[in-house]
Amino acid sequence: MNRQVMRNIGNDRISIDRLTSLLQTFTLKHAAKVLPDLLETADLEGASNKEFLLSVLETEVVGRNERRRKRNYSAAHFPPNIHPLEEFDPEELESGITQAQIDKLKDLSWLDNGGNLVFAGPPGLGKTMVATGIGLHAINSGYTVCFEKMVNLVKILDNAETERTAGFRLKNLKKAQLIIIDEIGYTPISRSQANRFFTFVSDTYETSSIIFTTNKEITDWAEMMGDPVLTTALLDRILHHANCYSFRGESYRLKHPDLFS
Repeated sequence: MNRQVMRNIGNDRISIDRLTSLLQTFTLKHAAKVLPDLLETADLEGASNKEFLLSVLETEVVGRNERRRKRNYSAAHFPPNIHPLEEFDPEELESGITQAQIDKLKDLSWLDNGGNLVFAGPPGLGKTMVATGIGLHAINSGYTVCFEKMVNLVKILDNAETERTAGFRLKNLKKAQLIIIDEIGYTPISRSQANRFFTFVSDTYETSSIIFTTNKEITDWAEMMGDPVLTTALLDRILHHANCYSFRGESYRLKHPDLFS
């Protein structure tokens, strides 16, 4: 397609309609929406056949990726008002995680390798902010993510066999490449719930990565779970491929109430 041909097409409304229809037939909907603009740009820049075809295909890929990103974001069930990871300043903590460690986590190699992350420490230090920030970054990088607070996950596990909504959510959780389980240890769980949680972690072992946020140190999980033997087996799976970070310092939430409103 030389410049003269493209110019003729650009001036021919029927030809554009026909091309648009054909693009839609092949489900190239994003490129079809902006075909007149692509033709005009190709005409003005004197694009070759290959360059014009490349612009059509790249436009379609960008549109599909953005649609997938929005769909994955909706399916993640993040809490309201999450913030990009760049808005968290680890320098305000006494210890726990450094900027260099955050930058390393952002390359997502640990996720590709099926690794887990554990963010432990008192409330208000930004554990959830970091976890959801990583989750948002993962979605923007093309991964599937699911977020649940521990109290909600326990309810899902309790009701998955009897409630359709819970069963559907559990299925999506198990399919996600990254699962974020927030606020472990904030509410007590029964022995049967601990067993179901163990089964969930076992089912996703080495098939999904999990980020855990908790207000309890790992050594205190046995009391929370109510079964030392079960807790040992659980931690064996969690810590096999895990990086653990123990946050310390003044409340990040109190110092930055605007980030948590």
